[in-house]
Amino acid sequence: MNKKNLAGVIVASAVFLASFWVSGGIALYWNAAALVIVLSGLAVAVLLSYPVEQLRDAFKVVHETYSGRLTTHEEIVDTLLDLSVRSRMDGMLSLEKANEKTTISFLRNSLTLLVDNFEEDEIKDCLKTEMSFFHMRRSESERIFLSMARYAPAFGVAGSVIGLIGLLMGIDNPEVILKHIPVAFISTLYGVILSNMIFAPMAETVRARTRNELINHKMIMDGVIAIKKEQNPYKLERKLVAFLSPEDREAKTEELRNITRKYIKMRKQERLAKDKILHEVPLVKAS
Repeated sequence: MNKKNLAGVIVASAVFLASFWVSGGIALYWNAAALVIVLSGLAVAVLLSYPVEQLRDAFKVVHETYSGRLTTHEEIVDTLLDLSVRSRMDGMLSLEKANEKTTISFLRNSLTLLVDNFEEDEIKDCLKTEMSFFHMRRSESERIFLSMARYAPAFGVAGSVIGLIGLLMGIDNPEVILKHIPVAFISTLYGVILSNMIFAPMAETVRARTRNELINHKMIMDGVIAIKKEQNPYKLERKLVAFLSPEDREAKTEELRNITRKYIKMRKQERLAKDKILHEVPLVKAS
């Protein structure tokens, strides 16, 4: 989660809690029995629906989604253009060093296939398979939180029914009525809040993160295939910028030229250094 979103969540949550305080105090909306009814019922439903290992993986995905930074599409384009220019100037094996440095697992796997000299169809097949199973795993995590969002309001209603039954059982006793009325109303509130403020946003976050990562994967696959074909970096640049928004496309041509200039400059410096060494060696022997 970026800093702007985090700040917005903090401010909006503070206003949300303040609305409870203004309407009579936050303590009025706390009821342990109602919370236990909703959470315990939700836990039973979820554990009957999914294995514990799958639930653990789903919460791990959400934690990584909120805490980890996603590589932007622009950064992927820059990386692929850099790799394209490097492969044309230094050869395909030069990508092995870049493979060791990258932190993007999909790019690392793609470069491994490229350096190992897999055929174009084989690279495409391997990467598409990886993308497919990645999407399936993420879809399972998203489905878990959608299920939790669906279950929570139902157990809020169950808590309300339990509270109303207790209320009717003690209809002649004011103490019993006062004890069960909060359970009847607050459990529904807890169910709605858990569903729409916690679990549904988690599912949407997983879905959005998955979509953006799949776009990155598609860009990487197209870029690696283009490098395998030894496609001109300028043609690759025109293809990759199609993934970007129109306002981000204009700067890419100049960035590609800068990347090319950088490698040309590096090659010139290396050649000058070699020439200097070759001219110095005879002088040393002559002395």
